[in-house]
Amino acid sequence: MAAPVSQPPVAARASTRFLPRRIGALPESAPASLRFSVGRRRRAARLEVKASGNVFGNHFQVATYGESHGGGVGCVISGCPPRIPLTEADMQVELDRRRPGQSRITTPRKETDTCKILSGTHEGMTTGTPIHVFVPNTDQRGGDYSEMAKAYRPSHADATYDFKYGVRAVQGGGRSSARETIGRVAAGALAKKILKLKSGVEILAFVSKVHQVVLPEDAVDYETVTLEQIESNIVRCPDPEYAEKMIAAIDKVRVRGDSIGGVVTCIARNVPRGLGSPVFDKLEAELAKAMLSLPASKGFEIGSGFAGTDFTGSEHNDEFYMDEAGNVRTRTNRSGGVQGGISNGEIIYFKVAFKPTATIGKKQNTVSREHEDVELLARGRHDPCVVPRAVPMVESMAALVLMNQLMAHIAQCEMFPLNLALQEPIGSASSASELAPNLS
Repeated sequence: MAAPVSQPPVAARASTRFLPRRIGALPESAPASLRFSVGRRRRAARLEVKASGNVFGNHFQVATYGESHGGGVGCVISGCPPRIPLTEADMQVELDRRRPGQSRITTPRKETDTCKILSGTHEGMTTGTPIHVFVPNTDQRGGDYSEMAKAYRPSHADATYDFKYGVRAVQGGGRSSARETIGRVAAGALAKKILKLKSGVEILAFVSKVHQVVLPEDAVDYETVTLEQIESNIVRCPDPEYAEKMIAAIDKVRVRGDSIGGVVTCIARNVPRGLGSPVFDKLEAELAKAMLSLPASKGFEIGSGFAGTDFTGSEHNDEFYMDEAGNVRTRTNRSGGVQGGISNGEIIYFKVAFKPTATIGKKQNTVSREHEDVELLARGRHDPCVVPRAVPMVESMAALVLMNQLMAHIAQCEMFPLNLALQEPIGSASSASELAPNLS
């Protein structure tokens, strides 16, 4: 009698039953949803391939695309309300504030960053369909990055992109380049416009620190500071005296091929009450995520921030009072316009810290892609300090957050009649009348 054939344990059979016999490499032209066969029975399985980390927002949704030295960069905006006046000029104003080569303290790369709206508008009005904005790259110098193809720039994304993907676009940092923010700024320009039309929201940011030059807290009045004051100098600090000190600090490291960091302060005025949701979608949490998604950002604080830990509760609390118009207000604003994760109608203000630019013109020790210790002298064109050009980026991300939260609030809390004893409708008579001719 033949000996019985031994069988693997049941657990082993279960774990190996559906192992794939063969899975081939997928071509670049493969569709997003694929079918492939696995196991001896060649059962059909479904693999969903989704873009990861390139989309911001749930209601006013922005997907950015493109790389530093590719054909161009841009965004696709979904969820924009229809019948909003929009032309390329509306976006170009903000893109010009962000573009490179605008002064001696920014990167010398020459790009006009001229945008083109390819879809989503008709005769100067949004149609409610996806808005595609495209900006071509015109001043690429791929040869400047030959050294970076072989060695990792310290504190740059070169190494981590290799660790994650096993491949990267070397020229200009690829997707990690700040040119990705063009799509954010274009979308932010539209969000700013809608926020202004709907409820009079005004978002302004300015440089409040460069290296060790710190603008005093009381030097800027958040109630009255203007865009004209901020844009009056190349560093975008509304105080002329401190602006000169900041420019001098940047010039000092620029000529040595080094870099420095700084802080951008952002304020949002006339923000409606009620924006933000407990628990995981608190307004300050959404703002923090948005700001820390910006290139080179390293810190975020809102209201009193870390300094608030120096106070007692009785010192820190913002006491309420009734103003002359019968509105509930706070006498102080250490909360930064947000309490319990929800806007309270006061000015929202926060700060974003940016590290020194990683790519510098000084020789540094690093490691090659072949895992050898080497020295690197990086070339290319880079900002000696990112904060002057980060100002419109911070404003844009704040606008995208507030736009999403505004749409979420209206959808949830204004679907049915309000409790007017406690709630206020979004929008005002003045903003409605301003928009009305465009909605006819």
